[in-house]
Amino acid sequence: MDATITYSPAYTLVPTYECFNRCTYCNFRVDLGQGGWIDLDQARRQLQAAQGRGVIEVLILSGEVAPASPQRPAWFKHIYQLCELALEAGLLPHTNVGPLSRLEMAQLQQVNGSMGLMLEQLTPALLQTVHRHAPSKHPQVRLQQLAQAGELQIPFTTGLLLGLGEGEGDWVDSLRAIAHLHQRYGHIQEVILQPHRPGQRQPSPGQPLPARQVIQAVELARQVLPPTITLQVPPNLIDPSSLLAALAAGARDLGGLSPVDEVNPDYDHPQPAQLARLIAPQGWQLQPRLPVYPHYDPWLAPALRSRVRDWRQRLAQGPDLPLSELPLKY
Repeated sequence: MDATITYSPAYTLVPTYECFNRCTYCNFRVDLGQGGWIDLDQARRQLQAAQGRGVIEVLILSGEVAPASPQRPAWFKHIYQLCELALEAGLLPHTNVGPLSRLEMAQLQQVNGSMGLMLEQLTPALLQTVHRHAPSKHPQVRLQQLAQAGELQIPFTTGLLLGLGEGEGDWVDSLRAIAHLHQRYGHIQEVILQPHRPGQRQPSPGQPLPARQVIQAVELARQVLPPTITLQVPPNLIDPSSLLAALAAGARDLGGLSPVDEVNPDYDHPQPAQLARLIAPQGWQLQPRLPVYPHYDPWLAPALRSRVRDWRQRLAQGPDLPLSELPLKY
């Protein structure tokens, strides 16, 4: 059994919370015109604060602008500039901002160690319920994004949202679609299995996914997906005993641990030291990782490749700070 459990020491930068989708379970978005965009000087200050504090990954996580919106070019340029700022700060960007065109993905590839987009669920039934007012959540739009990432050789993270009204058969369909694309392109690093937990900001009430179903999803994913794809579970969305059960079922990564889970702001991430103590009696060791997995390094743009190589050398010597001292709130 692999005794290593990984996580990414991360900081989340939000270009804007404004989003043209209206998913009924969302605790992130605000209406257009109400959130504004983060100022580049403000972003620079935040990134400077993250330097030397154990952070490696900068997750660029944004509300979505409609493809045909006149704001789209400026929004995309803003995201690109934030990635550049992260690189200037010595950190590694990972962008997840909704579906992008092939040209947009190719441009961001030059300034990202990896990218991501949740597949969520393939079942079209959700288009009549939780995704009724969310055009970019159409299953074919999400699948196209995963295929484009493979064609461009972008190391990619995707995943399922669990507990939206789908069934276990829908999980199988979604996992098989991911497996098929990975078998074709070999580009999926991780699959996140993210259970729904209700938040105070979501427009419609919802029920948390029972813990036993989270474990079932991990077991199912480990059966369906190729062994080269790492399974990730968010440690702030399940209780400690369920987290241990998920690891026993095959999950091996705990995702990006940042000061705030912007998608689930009601649920704080546990400190790495807490997680290390939790898993140690089971024989597991918690280790930080980069947002790009080692076997994808040759896919990176040359400038990124050298930055990633430097980070790998630093991690080989041990993290900058002991896990017990790694601050996640500043």
